[in-house]
Amino acid sequence: MRKYLSLVAGLLLCVGLMGAADPAQIYNKVGHEMMCVCGCNQILLECNHVGCPDSTRMIGELHDQVNLGGPENLILNWFAAKYGAIVLAAPMRGGFDDVAWITPMAVFLFATVGVAFLIKIWRKRRPPTDGPGSGAPPISDALRAQIRQETQY
Repeated sequence: MRKYLSLVAGLLLCVGLMGAADPAQIYNKVGHEMMCVCGCNQILLECNHVGCPDSTRMIGELHDQVNLGGPENLILNWFAAKYGAIVLAAPMRGGFDDVAWITPMAVFLFATVGVAFLIKIWRKRRPPTDGPGSGAPPISDALRAQIRQETQY
């Protein structure tokens, strides 16, 4: 039974890897990981800027790079070297670019812990209460009688 499962897993892996080297898929994937540099702030393959001076040239360069057969990271690095990091839709992993991935999550976690700590401190500062209505002193019977007399019609 184990042999059959490993055989099926191996076949699925082979079938999955067959489509990984398809130039059309690489073109589509890498083209959606880059931005057009014309200033329209759109993904390269979706740039619909009328008369865009850059997208047709960049798409042609992308075709050339994909046809050379290099891996996706090499293509992205080539574009980043030519146009700068602005061409990348998301920062690449590694080096200082990890800060762009880690900082938002770290700030969220530190803020959550800070707010929880602040609430805990505020709760400790609150004076203890002796029960409901403990803030007002008790009213004597004489004072009650005077209040009733003054509020009658």
